[in-house]
Amino acid sequence: MSDTELAEAVAPRKRPKPGERRVQILQALATMLEQPGTERITTASLAARLDVSEAALYRHFASKAQMFEGLIEFIEQSVFSLVNQIVAQSDPAVDGARQASRIVSVLLQFGEKNPGMTRVMVGDALVFENERLQQRMNLFFDKIESTLRQCLRAAAGDSDTPTVDAQVRASVLASFVAGRLQRFVRSGFTRLPTEYLEGSLRSLLA
Repeated sequence: MSDTELAEAVAPRKRPKPGERRVQILQALATMLEQPGTERITTASLAARLDVSEAALYRHFASKAQMFEGLIEFIEQSVFSLVNQIVAQSDPAVDGARQASRIVSVLLQFGEKNPGMTRVMVGDALVFENERLQQRMNLFFDKIESTLRQCLRAAAGDSDTPTVDAQVRASVLASFVAGRLQRFVRSGFTRLPTEYLEGSLRSLLA
């Protein structure tokens, strides 16, 4: 054994900075969810991946449900910060359909770049977990659909039934997003959510 190897062997393990371990735990959980066909992830398997004890996990999260809530918070903050930028950048009365199109694109691109998160978004990773987690994701998609409806309502123009038209189109777009994300997960992340996206949106928003 060289002097360098000996030094590394006896050197104390660096303690993570405050909050750093929480991030590491969430990153490990998201990475494990990226494996197609992964069974329910246990705290034991998560601890093994991080090479720590289960007790070490519970020093940062009171339960596995809290770990999933951490992932959901990341999804919410990432997506809604982008959605809010889209809405703020132009007048929905003029660009409402374009805003809706960009919101759908952002959602699908986020899912494509974060396959583990997509399993959370569609509920695949939440089976047998705390019911409040699925309820929170349901609320996430309700908010997305509401935002799409507002954009499309402002762009309804001379329609005799602008509110109804906006509700119908927003519902169709929200269902399209959910379907594309679910297909992505079911295919083992091989069928990309953004496949033929531009043409699909033209058809849906025609």
